[in-house]
Amino acid sequence: MNVPFDIIILLFVVMCAIAAITVRDLLSAVMILGAYSFFMCLMWAQLGAVDVAFTEASVSAGIGTILLVAAVLKTTRRTKD
Repeated sequence: MNVPFDIIILLFVVMCAIAAITVRDLLSAVMILGAYSFFMCLMWAQLGAVDVAFTEASVSAGIGTILLVAAVLKTTRRTKD
């Protein structure tokens, strides 16, 4: 195990989680959640769970992000913030 690498990945995961819940723009939140999923994929791979990392990368970081972006682009704003 590479402890400094694990700590850096963990910091990126926490930063992405905090940024995703504090940002006001939906598209930015979706992109940050995609980055969160990618860093979680790296964390699973570093822990040795390659099958979980592959599933996280393909489903959550890949297809999930694309579907969320498509859903956000279909929405309209009700107010002018």
